[in-house]
Amino acid sequence: MTDATSMTPQDCLAAVMIAVSASDENMRTSELVKITNSVNHLPIFAGYDSDRLNTISNTVFDLFEQEDGLDAFFGLIRNNLPERLFETAYALACDVAAADGMIAAPELRMLEEIRYELSIDRLHAAAIERGARARHMTI
Repeated sequence: MTDATSMTPQDCLAAVMIAVSASDENMRTSELVKITNSVNHLPIFAGYDSDRLNTISNTVFDLFEQEDGLDAFFGLIRNNLPERLFETAYALACDVAAADGMIAAPELRMLEEIRYELSIDRLHAAAIERGARARHMTI
């Protein structure tokens, strides 16, 4: 498992995306593609070693298997992600959840938990959610 002190802000953003995808115990290809594309193309991930995704994934999976793993996960995120990036984390999470065109109940619960744990204002969350929905509409 990754040492909490070695988690970079970029690791935290990746972990949040992975957590949303894994929350329904079915990481769909479209979600994995969204995570990979985000890491490879968004400015927030400039200079990030995408090979770390496997390590971060394993950290998330390990935490989710523990009894208090979700609390530990959010503690890790809050301790290593600057508060100014909390909305960025939520936006990335929403994009991953919307990537396959449907948001399952476990994903909705995870998004709700992220909103709560990162103290995302309800109005800001609604705007972020609306943007994710708009970006992932199909004809």
